Amino acid sequence: MNESISVFGLLNVTLLELLSFVLSVATVWLNIRQNHWAWLFAILSSATYGVVFFGAKLYGDMALQGVFITVSFWGWYQWLRGNQGAALGVSSLSVRGRVLAGVAWLAGFGVLAWFLRSFTDTDVPHADAFLTAGSLVGQALLSRKKIENWHVWIIVDVLYVALYVHKGLMLTAVLYGMFVAMAFAGLRAWRNSSAAPDAAVVWK
Repeated sequence: MNESISVFGLLNVTLLELLSFVLSVATVWLNIRQNHWAWLFAILSSATYGVVFFGAKLYGDMALQGVFITVSFWGWYQWLRGNQGAALGVSSLSVRGRVLAGVAWLAGFGVLAWFLRSFTDTDVPHADAFLTAGSLVGQALLSRKKIENWHVWIIVDVLYVALYVHKGLMLTAVLYGMFVAMAFAGLRAWRNSSAAPDAAVVWK
């Protein structure tokens, strides 16, 4: 799975990175539709991307995939049973919740940056730490169907494009460029869902 192949004659990627790409696109597409099977694809894509990031010495992102797998099981349960045993609906954070999310992002950045500088050979400890911490916040908000998760993902995904170009993961950079557009689409779709409380959630 580590052999390089050419995609459309433009990008040289490994089969594992290509598989991770496809699984990740499916995950976000299902998230936009509020389909709970998104969590299964999230688990699979996180597992494969963990291996890809290890090879690129993006240790924060590699560890993040393990956290994503764990959180995905919790998120899956939340979407199905998180509203007192019923399916969870889209909601927004309070002002206090937004402040706490921002503080958690900054605190996570500080801890992860120190760890990556001290114990790994990564050449991008601060970028890796900032985006890893932001991704954890985004994933937590996604698990509780908070509409602000899309704001977090838009910021994180834009910055990830630059990081992956720097690391030579060109297909993954393209993927995160797609994620930016998909995050805007998700934000719009979830806003419409939130504005229509009686709208049915898509489970098929």
